[in-house]
Amino acid sequence: MGLTAEQLRDGIDAVVAREPRVAAALAKAGYPEPRLRDTGYKTLLRTIVGQQVSVAAAASVWTRLEAELGEDFTPACLLERDFDTLRACGLSRQKQGYARSLCELVAEGELDFESLPADDEAAIAELTRIKGIGRWSAEIYLLFAEGRPDIWPAGDLAVQVGLGKLLGLAERPSEKETRALAEHWRPHRGAMAIFTWHIYNNPAL
Repeated sequence: MGLTAEQLRDGIDAVVAREPRVAAALAKAGYPEPRLRDTGYKTLLRTIVGQQVSVAAAASVWTRLEAELGEDFTPACLLERDFDTLRACGLSRQKQGYARSLCELVAEGELDFESLPADDEAAIAELTRIKGIGRWSAEIYLLFAEGRPDIWPAGDLAVQVGLGKLLGLAERPSEKETRALAEHWRPHRGAMAIFTWHIYNNPAL
C-alpha cells in the first residue's frame, strides 16, 4: 500500500510551510490522489508486462496470463510453463526472460518482498537484481506499493517536467538537477514526487 491521502497531505504541507512556490501551486491544483499498488511480486510482474506497450495491451496480456495460470498464481506456476504457452499469452522472449528472473528469485527465496531492506538504496539494489527492472521501476514499486516517504524518482520524465513547472524553470531539469533541487524536501520527497505528477497532468499550471 502506498502513501495514504493523509500522508500525502502531511508531506506536501511540510514542504509548503517552507516553499512558497509549492504553496502557490497547491492553491491552484489542490492535493493529488493517492497512487496505491499491492505489495508483492505480482506488482513488479505487471510492470514487466506493461513495458513498452499501451495500457490496454498490457491489460489484455495480464488477463490471458491469469486465464492460463489462475488468478492466484504463484511464481512456480509461471516457471512451469514453456516458451510457447507464455508466448500465446502475449509475453515476448525478452519479457519471458524478465518474468522468469523475477519468479526464480522469489521461488528460490533469494528475494522476499515482505522483508526488503529498510534502507531505500539497499531496497533498490535488491529489486534491480531482477532482469528488466531498473532503478525507476524499483523506485515506483517502493513508492506506490510500500509507501516509502522519501522516494524521489528523479529520472522520471513527468517528475522532471512537473518540477520545472512547479519551480518556474525555463527548461526541464536533468536527472542530476532534479535530484539536487529536491534535496531540501527530505524526508517528504515521496509526497512531492506524486505532487509533481499531479502538476504535470494539470492544465491550470
